[in-house]
Amino acid sequence: MNFKRLSIPDVILCEPNVFGDERGYFAETFRQDKLNKFLEFTINFCQDNESKSSYGVLRGLHYQLPPFAQTKLVRVIKGKVLDVAVDIRKGSPTFGKHVAVELTEENKRQLLVPRGFAHGFVVLSEEAIFAYKVDNYYSPECDRGLAFNDAVIGIDWQLAIEQLKLSDKDTKQPLLKDADCFNFEINLYE
Repeated sequence: MNFKRLSIPDVILCEPNVFGDERGYFAETFRQDKLNKFLEFTINFCQDNESKSSYGVLRGLHYQLPPFAQTKLVRVIKGKVLDVAVDIRKGSPTFGKHVAVELTEENKRQLLVPRGFAHGFVVLSEEAIFAYKVDNYYSPECDRGLAFNDAVIGIDWQLAIEQLKLSDKDTKQPLLKDADCFNFEINLYE
């Protein structure tokens, strides 16, 4: 497994080694020890989630506030998505900035989205099966979101607005300026 820091250094691209032949392939998709060594601190995942979505479905931008803030390790099992992480840590040099990465069943890439970031994705294939690990349990009371189309954040979702399919909840999320955010000075992993 190879790890690479992106333009926002706290967001990590994880690329597994894939061994294939005419029979198929094998890939080690997660190694707690290697990830923690790269990060130089420990993340303990406690829950796995999976969703199936059709073309144009946009899920996000979601996050949870403390004490249930979550790190997510996300990947695509089937299909292709554009995966996005937005820094929502007030005081961070990258506050309001985002990274976007294509995750596909072919490239087998994963994205580590740390606490203090909002996360979302849009399906670019006919359908996608999306899986992710989290290091804290879901809490409805701490559940928050951001507007997917906030011009300040400026995400290019690669689809026309009329092609997007959003939940009612995701059409009513606040702009970054009105959202509950994190404080960059507070260590979210203590």
